Amino acid sequence: MRPRLALTCGDPSGVGPELAASWLREHGASHPEVVPIGPASWLAGLAGTPGLAVGPADFAAAPGRPTPEGHAVALAAMRRAADGCQAGEFAGVVTGPVSKAGLAGVGFAHPGQTEFFAERWGGEPVMAFAGGRMTVALATWHIPLSRVPAEVTPARIRAAAESLDRLLARLGRGRRIGVCGLNPHAGEGGLLGPEDDAVVRPTVARLAAEGMDVAGPLPADTAFARHLAGEFDGLVALYHDQGLAPLKSVDFAEAANLTLGLRFVRTSPDHGTAHDLAGTGRADRRSLDSALRLAAELAR
Repeated sequence: MRPRLALTCGDPSGVGPELAASWLREHGASHPEVVPIGPASWLAGLAGTPGLAVGPADFAAAPGRPTPEGHAVALAAMRRAADGCQAGEFAGVVTGPVSKAGLAGVGFAHPGQTEFFAERWGGEPVMAFAGGRMTVALATWHIPLSRVPAEVTPARIRAAAESLDRLLARLGRGRRIGVCGLNPHAGEGGLLGPEDDAVVRPTVARLAAEGMDVAGPLPADTAFARHLAGEFDGLVALYHDQGLAPLKSVDFAEAANLTLGLRFVRTSPDHGTAHDLAGTGRADRRSLDSALRLAAELAR
């Protein structure tokens, strides 16, 4: 029997509900373990797929027109999914894209969904992306760039590398890992910044001494080309845009977001709410397909 997975609607006025509905129409009958969570008006249009309703019974969203009521529904869906995992109802969650600013306006106290699920479930979260040509884990993510050097610590580098190593093993892939440097040219021997030699290099050396197949710090401007060429099976990037700018340039339609290090599986598409595309039929579903496929694989 396949583990049950919650599929949250995300922002009801974004592309999440229509992409989820498309997947359910195509696969729902053969995948009854995927349970959609969202407003009753959305569930009513899912061609008989059983789901869990949240929010006011009379709520209806307009594509491309976000509202505080819609953000509250998105939050309610996240809470229901998190509670369902803790109660043994689900093995994991695939989350639809939400508006971080919109959620903040209705009392959401977290930078994103990653931090929300980490608080609800416990564990040490690591944000990662997989499902396409690249596999990347982040040592830091939703923080201002000005804070990155201080937050790139041995503990964060270790957590990202170890989580990535476990992910690659669970996916049955090779486990050669590269760790990006923080500064241009990985610091150029200290000429372009001290952090790579003082923090990154000794941490990577310790991981290698413990048996991990890991190298670094690597100049980030060539690390991703080396990953694509097959020299590495995954990369650790030290901050959000260092990892996601190249990954989304290559894998925007294929990769999925994974939160590693938690008690339960959590994945999501790697894109946002795309309000400008909502209701047009032009949104690309492939990242959601990857998120659902990876969640099912990891939950098993």
